[in-house]
Amino acid sequence: MTRRRRALAVLWIGAAVVSGLFSLGYVGGLRINLTSSYPLGIWRIVPLDREVAVGDLVMICPPPTSAFRLARQRGYLRSGLCSGWLSPMIKTVAATLGQRVEIAGAVRVDGMPLIGSDLRAADAGGRALLPYAGGVVPPGHVFLHSDFAGSYDSRYFGPVPIAGVLGLARPVLTVRP
Repeated sequence: MTRRRRALAVLWIGAAVVSGLFSLGYVGGLRINLTSSYPLGIWRIVPLDREVAVGDLVMICPPPTSAFRLARQRGYLRSGLCSGWLSPMIKTVAATLGQRVEIAGAVRVDGMPLIGSDLRAADAGGRALLPYAGGVVPPGHVFLHSDFAGSYDSRYFGPVPIAGVLGLARPVLTVRP
């Protein structure tokens, strides 16, 4: 075997091992977060054995709506294996069925201010951000939030279907951006 063939064989074996490890991690519920809404790094999806509740930190597949297609185009979301080829998001559940969400400079849920929910008129690139109008969270939906100032969350896109919740999000190996 020539030196070149040996080098190619080692590269192929290395690529197969790395690919296999990524596949096992994916099947095992591991995901990589590359957004600054929550710490960067490796997260694990923990299956839910109960209803989603306010305060839960969840990993959720966004619906393939125009708001999320725009978010993908602007770089708020990456490509992934969710419907519409979107990546899952990590967000905190801020409101559930029947809770009233008011948006006026910041978010209030059932009259209580949501910490870190100030609205921005534009994103970091200077592009306009339009706020959600507010209202009551409908059946089968949740209102999501991240207290990171630049987060793209329900204050802009509104409640999302609870069916997209993959499970609770738990950090495995993360760093603050």
